[in-house]
Amino acid sequence: MLIAALFFFCVLTALMLLRPARDALGMARGIESIRWLFIGTAVVTLAVNPVFGWLVSRLRRLQFIGATYGFFVASLVGFWALLVFAPDAVGDRSGQVFFVWFSVFNLFVTMVFWALLADRFSSDQGKRFFALISIGGTLGAIFGPWLTSRLAEPLGTPSLLLVAGAFLLLALVAAWLLVRVVPDRAADRAADATAGVVAGAERIGGSAWAGLRAVVRSPYLSGIAGYVLLMTVMATLVYFTRLQMVAAVADDTDARAALLGSIDMWTQVAVLVLQLTLTGRLIRRFGLGVALAILPVATALGFIGLAIYGSFVVLILLEATNRAVQRGITRPAREALFTVASREDKYKAKAFIDTFVYRAGDVAGAQTEGLLGRLGLAMGGLVSVVLPLALLWAALALWLGRAQEREAGAADVSGVTRIR
Repeated sequence: MLIAALFFFCVLTALMLLRPARDALGMARGIESIRWLFIGTAVVTLAVNPVFGWLVSRLRRLQFIGATYGFFVASLVGFWALLVFAPDAVGDRSGQVFFVWFSVFNLFVTMVFWALLADRFSSDQGKRFFALISIGGTLGAIFGPWLTSRLAEPLGTPSLLLVAGAFLLLALVAAWLLVRVVPDRAADRAADATAGVVAGAERIGGSAWAGLRAVVRSPYLSGIAGYVLLMTVMATLVYFTRLQMVAAVADDTDARAALLGSIDMWTQVAVLVLQLTLTGRLIRRFGLGVALAILPVATALGFIGLAIYGSFVVLILLEATNRAVQRGITRPAREALFTVASREDKYKAKAFIDTFVYRAGDVAGAQTEGLLGRLGLAMGGLVSVVLPLALLWAALALWLGRAQEREAGAADVSGVTRIR
């Protein structure tokens, strides 16, 4: 558990070192351009998925994890070299490229982390430990912006890319330790034997598109995909509402980056409080379904409050609550859903859901918010969209909680993971 928490700390430190710059660069050409950047990110994510699926099929676990993290480290070095040796080539277009790259980077490095945890921990262990492990990520998310504020002036902004790359390399070391320390579960060994996977090789095999087919064929995995889709649509509506208000109160890129970074900082503090006091007890006492349903309810109530008061303070409270619940409660519960999936699905189906489905929700949310704006519908129109979606989202959360309990019980009896 401590190794996994250190792993997550390194991943989130690397991400949060760079995130404020990503958002500020994305806003450089206006909010409308971000909607198109979301579409570009979804397209790139869909294109990368079969490549990742191919790596999972052909390489051992540590090899494809190393290849994934190594690619992003090399990319960070490339961006650093561009900023240092060809600063005149850096402009709006390169800022947009960095926005798309970071959005893909953000999803894949966290997806690989949680996929490895779902692979190494049982369903019961996930419910007990994932919330505690998430504390490591939250500490990294707090440490990253703090480190940015301390190193930006003495080292320069380009050097922060190398610092983020160093933390990714440390995360890769933690992944190696985790695989070495935590043995394969008996259920996975039995499932691998049934599927003809050679344990010594640790190659999962299968098709590069197996993740997409699994999501289409499995009601359980389709339910997880639906939950993630609704979650990202809602989060994107909050995101664009924030951008609109930030653009109104801050005029230049530096001021916007500082304001966005401040919001991120206090949000992570709220996440940490939830993880230390509530999440683990909540999941153990009420189950995954209730834990997953808290976010839809909190989001709906937040939008109602924003529609009534409409102030920037209420917006910050909405976003802080949304992110705190999502990262402090929903994320550990959502990742525990995958502990009853087959090993192939933990990497391939999860990759498809956590990257392409996630970004498809971003696109849907961005276009919905833009359409409502063009129609002249303000916050009241947004609430009329949010409330029905939140109701469907909460119902799906409760169903997923019951389905996970059924599959976990069946796996305990049979000794073999059933979900395919």
